[in-house]
Amino acid sequence: MEKLGKKRREESGTVWYTFVCKELRYMKEQVLAVQRMQDYIAKHCAAEITLSDLSRVSLFSPWYSYRLFRDVLGMTPTEYIRKYRLTEAAKQLRDGTVRIIDIALEAGFTNVDTFTRAFYREFGLNPCMYKKHPIPISYFIPYGAKYRALRKEQIDMTNIQSIYVTAIRKPERLCIIKRGKSAEDYFPYCEEVGCDVWGILTSMRSLCGEPVSMWLPERYRKPHTSIYVQGVEVETDYTDRIPEGFDTILLPEAEYLQFQGQPFREEEYCEAIRCVQYAMDQYDPAAIGYRWDTENPRIQLEPRGDRGYIELRAVRRIEK
Repeated sequence: MEKLGKKRREESGTVWYTFVCKELRYMKEQVLAVQRMQDYIAKHCAAEITLSDLSRVSLFSPWYSYRLFRDVLGMTPTEYIRKYRLTEAAKQLRDGTVRIIDIALEAGFTNVDTFTRAFYREFGLNPCMYKKHPIPISYFIPYGAKYRALRKEQIDMTNIQSIYVTAIRKPERLCIIKRGKSAEDYFPYCEEVGCDVWGILTSMRSLCGEPVSMWLPERYRKPHTSIYVQGVEVETDYTDRIPEGFDTILLPEAEYLQFQGQPFREEEYCEAIRCVQYAMDQYDPAAIGYRWDTENPRIQLEPRGDRGYIELRAVRRIEK
């Protein structure tokens, strides 16, 4: 009886394991299907996009593609496309000299009035006003569906690819930041402050051309706030609007070592980050005449596969 019971438990476990594996594999297929739809929208943003187009790339029926997109991303394909196009339009208004009518037509609107109403509903101001005075607004950030399925796993650190190290100098600058509560890394930070922060920061002109994430030393932290923050570096004489709920810190001129990994596939970005961070932990800056400077923030740029993961650590020259 004991042997039979054990066998049944083993068989039951095998069936359960097989079921779970199939279920996980199916979930992965669903996530990748949504990612393919997102990639298609990004590539054909200026063209007409139908549910049939999305169905063709998702490899599911139009009805199921619609439901899958909505369930995974929390919005319908129509809502997603509208937000995506309006954000692209806002970027052109902020940076370019293109006429509003041309931007409206490129974004898929038939006339300026329709575009203006949609822009106002999305951002709370009309495009003409934004073009003249580009204040911080919440850009739509199209986070890929595949990132939602990623988990931190152990990797083989003996197989690390080349990491490029460059010494750079950052000027004195003001940094507009959004503090969290207790987060020490990206995922807990997003849970504390939400994902809209990056969209607001992306709408602001930055000294380095993009927002940054930072790990703050003690002297830049306020009581009961997070070590990890996101922000944008601007000139010290910045006088434009600071978004509600954001704070500012003045960072001194400092030298940094920039660590840059090799380009990576987007679904491997967690591994790319850990490879660079592992290499940084093993690196001795004394080999090139520096020591670590723990009084200045450690800086992280947005992980992008086309350029590799980039992180900066402050250093000071070793006085002889």
